[in-house]
Amino acid sequence: MSSDHTTTTSGEFAGRVAIVTGSSSGIGEATAQRLSALGCRVVVNSASSVEAGQAVAAALPAESLYVQADISDKAQGQALLDATIAKFGRLDYLINNAGWTTRIAHHDLEALTDEIFERTFQVNVFGTWWLTKAAMPLLRASDDPCVVNITSIAGVRPAGSSVAYSMTKAALNQMTQLLAKSCGPVRVNAVAPGLVVTPWTSEWDDQHAAIAAMSPLKRSATADDCAEAVLGLLRNKYTTGEIFVVDGGTTLVM
Repeated sequence: MSSDHTTTTSGEFAGRVAIVTGSSSGIGEATAQRLSALGCRVVVNSASSVEAGQAVAAALPAESLYVQADISDKAQGQALLDATIAKFGRLDYLINNAGWTTRIAHHDLEALTDEIFERTFQVNVFGTWWLTKAAMPLLRASDDPCVVNITSIAGVRPAGSSVAYSMTKAALNQMTQLLAKSCGPVRVNAVAPGLVVTPWTSEWDDQHAAIAAMSPLKRSATADDCAEAVLGLLRNKYTTGEIFVVDGGTTLVM
């Protein structure tokens, strides 16, 4: 499903095409909105929330496309890229935002079942790796190619919603730096938020209260805080391999 609104020909990102995975809500949705408002053509994606994803795409001011794809399935990831090229003929920016987690106390090793462990890695690490690897030839054809991985402070501290989640985000941070080193002039950076207010964390009142009490900026992040960081990394043409922590100072006091 695509939206053929009057294509925004002006704007900072006019002429650019971005895929934002997991963009039916939260950080992905905010990033898609911000990019589109600046003239970027955006491919909105979700694994399951089809109606929500279609609604996000339809509401974007610039030309857009919605593609349902579960990136943890290699073939679906490839289909996402194929649909993007079929519609827009190019890819400039890949925002790897899709992820999966579930809250499990770190000391409860039995609760972290093999199934949950594998699912967390399948989406967060394997899916992101497969999609980025397949996208790299397309990105190399751009004159301003950039990958931004949405990771987490759980990748730089022994924290996060589960041990598996923390491990996957550490892997993504390392992947970011390895690809940045090896795949230039494609720039590869990461945004590593602290706890973010999204539909996913809407019932994590205890966590949000703890961050508000502890962090120097006295609140959790918003999706827009994270989208702003993504834009900053897209704008900076001489930054690669950077893990941009957006956590209100939380890691300073952890």
